Amino acid sequence: MPSLRYRLVNVFAESPLAGNPLCVFEDGSALDDATMQALALQFNLSETTFILPATAAGATARVRIFTPGFEMPFAGHPTLGTAHVVRELKSSGDTVKLEMLAGIIPVTAQGDAWTLKANAPRTHVPHVSRVEFAQMLGLDVSEVLDGALWVNTGSEQLIMPLASAGSVERCQPSPELLMRYSVGNQRKGLAYVWARVDDATIRARFFFTKHASLVEDPGTGSACANLGGWFIAQGKPLPLDVKVLQGDQIGRPCRLGLRVDGECNIFVSGRVIALGRGEITL
Repeated sequence: MPSLRYRLVNVFAESPLAGNPLCVFEDGSALDDATMQALALQFNLSETTFILPATAAGATARVRIFTPGFEMPFAGHPTLGTAHVVRELKSSGDTVKLEMLAGIIPVTAQGDAWTLKANAPRTHVPHVSRVEFAQMLGLDVSEVLDGALWVNTGSEQLIMPLASAGSVERCQPSPELLMRYSVGNQRKGLAYVWARVDDATIRARFFFTKHASLVEDPGTGSACANLGGWFIAQGKPLPLDVKVLQGDQIGRPCRLGLRVDGECNIFVSGRVIALGRGEITL
């Protein structure tokens, strides 16, 4: 097999060693599913992507997204980071359309700041009490607001409003209770908690379980899109335009833009910084 070239980029980053890291393989067309999965485990980042020739009309490229353990139909920071690489590889300009398992995702750029348009949200209400959710998050019940909702704009997640940014920062979820109470139609053992800092700013954290342990993601674009879906489903005033602060508690500050227009279109944005590149031989 010939050498495989890859790029390392940081997404939602305001400095080179901030944001959410991503590995992008420039050409995955010679790889089977098992090899892609093994490479994602080798790099052991939250996601690794593989660029393939498009099969859908109008798509710039096809993209597959793997965590170290499984393939995902859609994820936000891999979409923005891969679009950044596709633009250079294909000289496609500042508008690309990425074909994913979740559908074709349009992505646009202004310099190194990229914006994706998410799918329309699908939602359902969890049948778990505020008391149980508070136990799950290690918070007082007064800090957990009504309105928790499973939202799916491409990847299903539990979106949970909390009473304050301080409540978000104090979260200490129990992995066992996360697996017991956070159960959706497609996924379980994860929670995206958020609260307003002010009218223009939201503080958020995203927790999930891995091998019975708790993991925190620094910057979660799919959950940010699902937060936009939460605002739509709850009938909140639109348009919405906010900055989402995430990742500070684990030393990888991420800055995400969330916009929902008056027609209920959801947009997530962030800056992509290229960090390096290399190649491997299998």
